[in-house]
Amino acid sequence: MAEVWSDEELLARLAVALAAAKDVPPEFVAAARAAFTMDDIDIELAQLVHDSHLSAEPQSLTRAEPASLRTLTFVSAGLTIELEVTGLQLLGQLVPPQEAEVHVQERSGQDAVRTTDKVGFFTIQPIPAEPFRLHCRTPGGLNVLTTWITL
Repeated sequence: MAEVWSDEELLARLAVALAAAKDVPPEFVAAARAAFTMDDIDIELAQLVHDSHLSAEPQSLTRAEPASLRTLTFVSAGLTIELEVTGLQLLGQLVPPQEAEVHVQERSGQDAVRTTDKVGFFTIQPIPAEPFRLHCRTPGGLNVLTTWITL
């Protein structure tokens, strides 16, 4: 049999539940909201397969310090997204080369659109200060979303 609460007890329990919700860190709330913004079920997810900062390659004996250029590669079934971080901008290339819209989606919900040229090249400047992901849409119907990127 279901437990029966008085109105006062119900209100007290609701107050406790609402107070607990205020203890959730704002970045968790933003991440949860961002997860529900993916409203297109046909999106291919592109996974990070290479990050030069995580590479276990030994450093060359002729170089005193590692290269400052960072590269990342994301791969899905139909599209590869190659990125280079250079100073204040992010250079991108779609493989196979093609025109596309590239949405730069920040965790806060901000969305900036870039358009690639005919060879799939695009730039993002300035680089987002918070985690972001790239959502690429091609006229041919490819719809690809990267995992979250933190630089």
